[in-house]
Amino acid sequence: MTLLRIRTYPDPVLRVRCEPVAAVDDEVRRLLDDMLETMYAAPGIGLAAPQVGVSRRLVVVDVSEDKNEPLQLVNPEIIWRSDECEVAEEGCLSLPEIYGEVQRARAVRLRYLDREGTLRELEAEGLLARCLQHELDHLDGVLFIDHLTPVRRNLLLRKYRKLQRGQRAKKTEPAGA
Repeated sequence: MTLLRIRTYPDPVLRVRCEPVAAVDDEVRRLLDDMLETMYAAPGIGLAAPQVGVSRRLVVVDVSEDKNEPLQLVNPEIIWRSDECEVAEEGCLSLPEIYGEVQRARAVRLRYLDREGTLRELEAEGLLARCLQHELDHLDGVLFIDHLTPVRRNLLLRKYRKLQRGQRAKKTEPAGA
């Protein structure tokens, strides 16, 4: 398996609506496996294909404490959302070190293809439901910051840009400085 480069904001691939996967084949399974390895190494609890530069409808998730319950979803779609919502802090591998309070449905039901191409449904609540909604947003070019008020979003983006400038400055410092 291969570790993939995680794309960060403002990479344009993060704003593209992804194309459905025509068939689940060895190439798709290899990409799902690479995405899972990349997510675990990051470390994260979810990763969508556009976050690794691929505009296809693929998501991997593992919210288990021991990181031993991976989900690999092809062409996932939410077919039901609970009326009950929850607000919780979210972050994103594509916006490192940035967090915001996001309101999402407390429970969802998804329809997707598994890694063998079998149509499945999944009901989720709590953290898993939140993570799935977050990752499926990525497939439509939506980032968690898009769910925030404009004032809060602008504040976080200023903080993010400042962090990015600081990291670039560290990379260009001479050794031993």
